[in-house]
Amino acid sequence: MSTTCMVTKFIVTRHTGSRADGMAHQHNGRHGGGHRNLETVIDMARQPEKFGFTGGLEFTGLTYTVVKKQRGAGGEWEKKDVDLLHEITGYAPKGCVTAVMGPSGAGKSTFLDALAGRIASLDGRVALDGVEMSPSLIKRSSAYVMQDDRLFPMLTVYETLMFAADFRLGSSVSASDKKLRVENLIEQLGLTSSRNTYIGDEGTRGVSGGERRRVSIGVDIIHGPALLFLDEPTSGLDSTSAHSVIEKVHDIACAGSTVVLTIHQPSSRILLLLDHLIILARGQLMFSGGPKEVSPHLGRMGRKVPKGENSIEHLLDVIQEYDQSEFGVKALAEFCLTGLKPPKLVHAADGGLSTVSSVPPTPISGPGEDDFSRSLRSQHSKSPWHGAQLTPSRRPKKRDQQGRSSHNPPSLSPAYQNHRYGGPEIVMGTPTPMSSVCTVNEHDYMTPTHRAATGAPGVGVNALGHRGKFANPYVGEVWVLMRRNFTNILRTPELFLSRLMVLTVMGFLMATMFTKPKDDPQGITNRLSFFIFTVCVFFFSSNDAVPAFIQERFIFIRETSHNAYRASAYVVAGLVTYLPFLLLQSATYAAIVWFALRLHGQFLYFLVMLYASLLSTNSFVVFISSVVPNFILGYAAVIAFTALFFLFCGYFVNSHSIPAGWKWMNTVSTMKYPYEGLLMNEFDGGRLFSTDPYPRLTGDDILRSLAISVEEDRKWWMVLYLLGWAVFYRVLFYLVLRFASKNKRQ
Repeated sequence: MSTTCMVTKFIVTRHTGSRADGMAHQHNGRHGGGHRNLETVIDMARQPEKFGFTGGLEFTGLTYTVVKKQRGAGGEWEKKDVDLLHEITGYAPKGCVTAVMGPSGAGKSTFLDALAGRIASLDGRVALDGVEMSPSLIKRSSAYVMQDDRLFPMLTVYETLMFAADFRLGSSVSASDKKLRVENLIEQLGLTSSRNTYIGDEGTRGVSGGERRRVSIGVDIIHGPALLFLDEPTSGLDSTSAHSVIEKVHDIACAGSTVVLTIHQPSSRILLLLDHLIILARGQLMFSGGPKEVSPHLGRMGRKVPKGENSIEHLLDVIQEYDQSEFGVKALAEFCLTGLKPPKLVHAADGGLSTVSSVPPTPISGPGEDDFSRSLRSQHSKSPWHGAQLTPSRRPKKRDQQGRSSHNPPSLSPAYQNHRYGGPEIVMGTPTPMSSVCTVNEHDYMTPTHRAATGAPGVGVNALGHRGKFANPYVGEVWVLMRRNFTNILRTPELFLSRLMVLTVMGFLMATMFTKPKDDPQGITNRLSFFIFTVCVFFFSSNDAVPAFIQERFIFIRETSHNAYRASAYVVAGLVTYLPFLLLQSATYAAIVWFALRLHGQFLYFLVMLYASLLSTNSFVVFISSVVPNFILGYAAVIAFTALFFLFCGYFVNSHSIPAGWKWMNTVSTMKYPYEGLLMNEFDGGRLFSTDPYPRLTGDDILRSLAISVEEDRKWWMVLYLLGWAVFYRVLFYLVLRFASKNKRQ
């Protein structure tokens, strides 16, 4: 795409109390008496080194305010509004790599989250190709590569990208087209040699760190997003791997995507691949432009780059110097936005910084005239989409009594205010984030028909307009998730085999310890001990499922943050996947102990009750794993609830003897239902358990003494109650996934 650049002249005219028609822009400031016209002609012929602005991401007035508690002068805690982002305005050009840089704590990740629609209470406007973007639309048209590579370790590179294609491309794309796209992407990312290599983790050798990062990028760009956000893509990589990753990201940008990434200290080779820079400090904009524009920017500021020193590093050093002075970085932010030259800092004799400005104040040319009249460009200048209608911010700002915004950056200082209003020094020709250096012609926005004819990638807002919120139908999502779950289980059978081995060993132990119990009082005791131990074994055998969701949590958050699938589909797929494995475990234990102990009742009921017990326990453990932050708290919570359920199941104290205040614990104990149900199945009927003439002890008598119902159909109600608790815990699990497992700031 080509851009026609032209010489543009802005005429800024000031009238007292009136607006001049026909002028490009007007700003009403403080005026004294009399009429004064100030006309400034700005030559806009200078063009960036590598690109003209041809569309992309535009952001205006981005402000993110949080409430922090701080100790006041008297030692009491006070709530104070702090801007993590303050009035950031600029753009990220299409087809270019825009790097967000700045010192630690500058707000780089916060700014990236703001652009990606991950901040709920964001104030400002974000637009793509002139179309205002809502958070839901950004999700559908963008991809976000997190700093940590969250991938399934036992899937190969090809399988990982194929599952991503199934999720993001949907059923409308044929399987052959998906495979072709994955093969092309593997070649584009330089992953051909590791195509069939496992991703790997700490315990399994897999791909290298740079290859893993490229796989993470490939997962998120398989559907050709219009926007690509990357949070520290070079973190933890050596210089060669980091350069390789950025090189592939640059190729993605050249294909037509708008790429925005955060980076801390890029090497000189990586700097050559960056097209546009946004430098922040304390949530404020310090610089916006090409890498080669940094040196002129510093020169206009009066801080020329020493010979042999990197210009970007020198700018970061200057930012740190001002941050440590009483002027703060607000002075540099004002220079970036308006061209108001910051006060000079004088190096003290002890090596420190003096905040006394060596520049004498420049008298204001007119009585009461605002210093804005000397600024060549400001955030109020026309943007490339100046005709687009601006919408109000999503959160109203607080206003003081004079009607001014109360959002102040933390670096605003009285010393800087005195400098600003005492004597401004405006540097002519200072570019600002919204300067219109080039015109945007109609060919910059290719129509879908033109794109198909030229073979350009299908990225952009218009290319995504036909897509719904989710690419796949509900059944399709469940099927893809089930296939991935089965693949992971087959590749990592340790969890399933360990449970099966535990139940098999415990089954043989029970079969040899309680073999053929007699129909006498001791036999009754043995049976009761066997059943309560069986219930406990089945409950504890599911405790090792605690890490299941904790390990997948970040993968789930990454995939659902861009609507790869529904949370309910994830819950259903996880449940259906484990059903056959839970059935096999239950059947193995039941077959071992049933015949060895010569148990009575219905074998089918015995098997179904054990199966329902495993299902409800698994659902409970999965729910607990979704609400705890780590393994330690997960195991502690499960063990604590297991002890409570065991205490109130009715074995130690029957349900009728439990104090009224604790009867609800007997109801919520999921150990109660398998315990009572198995006893009903064993002792139901008039079978004798005492050969003495008196007293005659039948199975019904034993159940009555334990406060357990003797009705035939009650034992099946126990199965239904247990299944009801399983559904209840799965619903709670879904609610946690749906509303609590989101990577979004408030």
